[in-house]
Amino acid sequence: MAKQVTTVSDEGYSATNEIRDFETTIDANGEEAPDTLETLLAAYGSCYVPALRVGGQQRGADDLGRIEIETSGELNDDDKLESVQFDIRVAADVDDDTGDEIIERAFELCKVHDALKDSLHADTSFEGDAF
Repeated sequence: MAKQVTTVSDEGYSATNEIRDFETTIDANGEEAPDTLETLLAAYGSCYVPALRVGGQQRGADDLGRIEIETSGELNDDDKLESVQFDIRVAADVDDDTGDEIIERAFELCKVHDALKDSLHADTSFEGDAF
């Protein structure tokens, strides 16, 4: 199984992404749409939500109810992502020890977390005069 996204930019730093029957815009400058790092942080948080729910079920908290994650990304001097912080709030009454277990399990389950590894690097090809 593979996932496929087509990214098109006719000019400037904004790109339209075709994802199955969906379309989303990402603007590297953040002027016309969320920027690339904001989009990455949103994908990370969005992936972590179901991982928390499953982790909660597996660690004795069957229904976490409403989940809210405030995701922050600190940038280095080159404006590259240096660190990520999740501030997680859930509606369910969960003690700190169980919360820690849920968080640990959620990181094991989160596919975006797994993809942020050093060994993942895009294989590339390049074709000029293509249009």
